[in-house]
Amino acid sequence: MIVQIAGNVKFPITLDPTVWIFDDRKMTFSEVFEGETSDQSTEEDDELKRQSMRFDREVYQQKINPPVNKSINRYEKKRLVKGTFLMPLKPFLHTSEPNRDVEKATLVTEHGEQVIDADALAESLLLFAKDGKPLREEGPVHLYFQDGSNRSEPIKGIKKIVLQ
Repeated sequence: MIVQIAGNVKFPITLDPTVWIFDDRKMTFSEVFEGETSDQSTEEDDELKRQSMRFDREVYQQKINPPVNKSINRYEKKRLVKGTFLMPLKPFLHTSEPNRDVEKATLVTEHGEQVIDADALAESLLLFAKDGKPLREEGPVHLYFQDGSNRSEPIKGIKKIVLQ
């Protein structure tokens, strides 16, 4: 369940997509390809405001140690358990410090190798969780281009990324 970035880089690195569920850089599939953010965040903000007012009222009235407000975490937990998430690849490529002459990248998959442009790779996203679960079949990650051109046919089963 790991992905290696190797080749013409200063620091070869190993990625563990199973821990990305806790990373703030992750995005939902619908946020990336369907543009769903404003409605959800507005509803989320309204609910948080109502919960905050309720909490403040109870603390003021009781004047005792308040109970822990677990309802805020409930939404996030539900989102993590049911969500389909993508992670931008650019920060990891930046960390590996590819040499300036890198033009191509070879994606080593279960079914062979596929060569793509290094710039397209830098702007791509890795699907690492579907319905809240790591990708066991054809995993550990699937590659989607930022423009969505391969949305129906992502590159699946990527085990290693070799920059050339």
